[in-house]
Order: sequence, then structure tokens, then C-alpha cells
Amino acid sequence: MNESNQPPVVMPGGNVIQPRAILWCITIVAVGLSLFQLFSAGIQPLGLFYQRGIHLALIMMLAFLMFPVFGGSRPRGVLGWAIDALFFAGAVITGGYLVINLDEIFSRAGFWSETDILVACIATATVLEASRRAVGFSMTVIGLIAILYAMAGPRGELPWLGEWMPGILDHRGYSLDRIAGQLYLGQEGIFGLPLGVAATYIFIFVLFGAFLESTGAGKFFIDMAYAATGRQRGGPAKAAVLASAGMGSISGSAIANVVTTGAFTIPLMKKLGYKPKEAGGIEAAASTGGQIMPPLMGAGAFLIAEYTNTPYLEIVKISILPAIMYFATVYLFVHIIALKQGMQGMAKSELPQMRQVMRDGWHFLLPLGVLVWLLALSISPMRVGFYAVVTMVAVAVLRYAVWFMFIAPKKGEAVTAHRIKEVSAAGLRKLVEGLELGARNAVAVSMACAVAGIIVGVVGLTGLGLKFSSMMMAFSGGNILLALLMVLLASLVLGMGLPVTASYIVLIVLVGPALTEEFGIPLLIAHLVVFWYSQDSNVTPPIALAGFAGAAIAGSKPMETSFQAWKFAKGLYLIPLFMVFNPEIIVGGPVPLVIWNGVIALLALGAFAAALEGYLFTRMGWLSRIAISIAIIGVFYPNLMAEVAGVVVMSVAIVANWLASRRETAVAA
Repeated sequence: MNESNQPPVVMPGGNVIQPRAILWCITIVAVGLSLFQLFSAGIQPLGLFYQRGIHLALIMMLAFLMFPVFGGSRPRGVLGWAIDALFFAGAVITGGYLVINLDEIFSRAGFWSETDILVACIATATVLEASRRAVGFSMTVIGLIAILYAMAGPRGELPWLGEWMPGILDHRGYSLDRIAGQLYLGQEGIFGLPLGVAATYIFIFVLFGAFLESTGAGKFFIDMAYAATGRQRGGPAKAAVLASAGMGSISGSAIANVVTTGAFTIPLMKKLGYKPKEAGGIEAAASTGGQIMPPLMGAGAFLIAEYTNTPYLEIVKISILPAIMYFATVYLFVHIIALKQGMQGMAKSELPQMRQVMRDGWHFLLPLGVLVWLLALSISPMRVGFYAVVTMVAVAVLRYAVWFMFIAPKKGEAVTAHRIKEVSAAGLRKLVEGLELGARNAVAVSMACAVAGIIVGVVGLTGLGLKFSSMMMAFSGGNILLALLMVLLASLVLGMGLPVTASYIVLIVLVGPALTEEFGIPLLIAHLVVFWYSQDSNVTPPIALAGFAGAAIAGSKPMETSFQAWKFAKGLYLIPLFMVFNPEIIVGGPVPLVIWNGVIALLALGAFAAALEGYLFTRMGWLSRIAISIAIIGVFYPNLMAEVAGVVVMSVAIVANWLASRRETAVAA
């Protein structure tokens, strides 16, 4: 194909310039992928390897079409077309060979043929290259390091490499045939649990989120948040918190959430009086919270459910209270800043009316209602996602049909055959747009899960997880706080190059055994802690991706905005600690104890926000702030007397601050 004969087109959502023919190919593959996922989710479920093999092949085909080998800022050229065509063929082979020869591969059961090994090598190289393009170079490097580690050792392909490793990481080493079989022909490698979750649960809900986005649900949630909070002090910032809670769980990406809701909320926050760095930081912290907010929690709820063998609905239930705690902390930060700076709310005339918002967008709540209702009936999440997508499409079609047939004629728009044809074509384009957007949005997370499968396969092959457990015990000296600090630092380092989903999978495979077996943390809490800590790369300098996105919209310095986001997102670090030392709020216990733990946690987080800002009802003295900080440690310590003492100190400090504000008001009057 001669690229110069194709008119270049800028792809939506990026600066990748593509020929129009390639855009058509992207649309065809993306729509085909989405239709395949809908078919396998709601009409004809497929076997494990069939589902994952076809899914991965289509995802990689889409990745090689969307992301040229040398980047999108210049034409591919002859060499670029050749390389892309080669890897595109590799994507087809990766899924096609497995699906066509599955019975024969099972019958060989470990005695792989030369063709099996050759295709396994092609598949592994293709997955790593697709990940480099869709996710980033860091993910590919970690995958390569894992493969090299498997080869190191006296019996491996690279025995000399094993001589450079510390004794605790030493292992026997494995041949190329053994590694290739583990990664491609078994259930613990590329086609393992991470890709399985991506190919079933995650994709269908990403598709659901895409249909919500393409039909205008984002604006509905934002308008609803503004109508509810806009007239309060710091109204736009509070609206940002609520809108991000609603949209963040569905979008699956904190950065996408910042860009979506921040385009509306950040300018209004600046207009109200928030500093640009504060506005960007608030939006980044709130958007990050969307990833821990039920029912979807980005992709985390499905992964945690699969890894812990816990029903998905149970993960949703236990995650509600921690998510409320997080957003309550961000909300209080917003309120305190508004009080400190004497802000007022927005004028009623500048805000949408709740009645009008609900009248225009009530239909967006129906698919969400169907989703929650079906989940409550314990139906498979994949089937629930299918019905949610179908409901979303049906509601959109019915609503537009009612408007076109009954409301439009009253406004002078005649219902003619030509208009019906135009409306039908527009509806079909909207349907294709939603199907394509869902597939595009799923490329990064599916490729991250595929490479995570490589890492998980190597960990299982070499026993690296148990070695990491020994290392954690050695470095922490058996101290659980030090161990959690190591997990936090590891998540931050991994998060600099990996998306949240991949960071969580890698971390839980490496440190999960140590947290549960060596430190006695319940399995479910260990997974939640690692998942929460995996979010910190969005808001923690020096690489705070959501903070950088907020800074771009706010027009502030990225590092300053990131520090603000880090401050507002402190619940991301404190709440997991509270889960560990007060597990009743997750695993359950006597009702009075659960209520007590929930109340003191909210009180501690609120007092912490006030102490950090130095303001609650009025300015706080240093003595009060120090006393509250010490009291918070007592509240988090798993001892009833320490908790009661901490609550008393915090309560006294808060009441004293309230009385001081009353005295100041009386003097001013």
C-alpha cells in the first residue's frame, strides 16, 4: 500500500496520524472484537482457551493497527509497513494456532512439538511488542527481565547469568522449551488468570463504560453533581469529588477520569478561588478514588474476586465503606480549603437544576439499576455486563425514538421517510462508535494483563514468590509496618512504568504470600491493601500521572499539582493500614464493633485532614495539630484503650476548635 495515496487522518484521543484505509481496518477489527465479546458473554460462552486466544489475537491486531512501530508522528515507510505486517501476522498466529490445534496440544500434554515451541516463541515476542506499543516500554522490559531470570541458572539457557544473582534469588534455570511451554501452552502464562479476567469481565464493562461515554452519560453525572453541591462553599470542587466517584469506577482509568470530568470542574474551581495547583490536585485525587469505588473499581473488583475465590458481589459490598472513607476525606479537604479562603458557592443561575438534569438524563440510571439488580441476583458478572450493554443500547434507542416520533413533530420537525433514514444512519454510527470505543479502551488493559501473565508464569515456574516472602521477612525483621512500607515503595516504583492493573497483579503475586502466610493478614485484606497501594502512582511524585493530567488542564506546574494531589489522597495510604489493624470492617465481626471501627476511622481521617490543613472551624494551633496526629496513631493501633484515648483527644481538640470559632464570631459581632 502506498501511504502517500491515502489521506492522513488524526485519530481521536491522540496524535497518531493514520491513513484512512487503516482507520477503516481499525474500526472493522474493533467492532468485530466487541461483537465477539458480546456473543461469548451473553449468547454462547466459549471454552477458556478459545475465549482468551481469540480475544488476545484481536486485541493485538488492533494494537498493531493503532500504534505504528516508529510512533505516530511520521509515516510508516516501507520498513514500518513490513514490521507492522510481520507482527500483525504474529498476532493472527498467536490466537489461530492455539484455537485450531487445541485438542492436539492437550493430547501432547507437555511433550511439545517443534512447531509448538516455535509458535510459543512467536507469541511471546508478539505479546511483548504489542505491550510496548499499547502500554509502554517499562512493561515490556519487566516481561523480558522475567524471561531472562527464568533462563538463568545451571540448567538454564543462560547459566552464566545465574552467577550474578544473589543467593536468595538463585534457582536451577530452565530451558527454552520449558519456558515457552509454560508461557504459551499452559494455564499459568500468557493465557492465565489476568488475561482471563480481561477477556471476560473487564472487557464487557469497559464496553459498557464506552457506551455510557458515547451517549453522554459523563455530562449527566457532572451536571447532577453540580446541581447537588454547586451552591455550597467550594461547590465545583465538591462536584468534582462526586462526579469522579460516579465516573471513575466506570471509566477504568484515573487519567481518563481527570480528562473527562476535569475539563468541566477544574476551570470552575479556579474561577471560584482555588489555586490552579489545588484545582488540579483535587481532581486528580478524586479521579484516583474512582478506581477504588464500587461497583466496578476499574478492573480491580474482578481480579480480586478471581484471585481470592470470593464472589464478585462480596468484593463490592466490603469495598463500599473504605471508598466512602476515602471520598469523605477528599471532600473534607475541599470544604476546609473553601472555609480557609472564605469561598462561597456558585449562583443559582449558573447551575443546572436537578429536576431538569433528571428529566434529560434519567435514562442513564436504568442500565446502572439493571446492573446492580442482576449482580444482587448473583448472576455471572460477564452475563450482567452483557445485559447492561444491551439495556444501555435499548434505552438510548427507545428514548430517541420517542423524541423523534412524538416530541419533534410538536416542534415543527416533520417525520418523513428521508428523516427516518437519516436518524437510523445516525443511530447506527453511534452504535459503531460505542463498539469501537470500547475495544480501543480495552487494548491497554488487556495487553498489560497478557504481559502480567508472563510474569506470573515465571514466578510460578521459579518459585520467586516464596523467595520474595523470605526477602520481606529478612528486610522487615518481622515488623508488619515496615513490610507494608516496603509494599508501598514497591508499588510506587512499579507504578512509574506500569498501569494500575499490572502493578497490582505483579505485586500481589510477589508479596501476597508473605503478607498472608508470614504476617497473618487475611487474604482478602492483603489483596485490598496491595490494590489500594497500586493506585498511588497516580498521585505520588515524582511520577504522578493523574496529577500531571490535572496540571495540564489547570495550567499549573506538574510537580506542585502532584504534591497537592498526594496531600488530598492521604486516605489512600491510611485506610489500608486501618484495614490491616482493624480487619473487622472488611471480614466482618460483631455489629457494634464494626460500627465503632467505622466511626473512629471516619473521625480519624477527618481530624487528620484538619490537622494537615491547620483549619477546621477556625485556625488550629500547633499544639492541637500535634495532639491530633498522636491521637490518630492511637486510633489506628489495635487496642481498645488506645483507640478510646485517641478518640477522646481528637474530640477535645475538635470541640476546642469549634468553641474558638464561636468566640471569634462573637468578638467580630
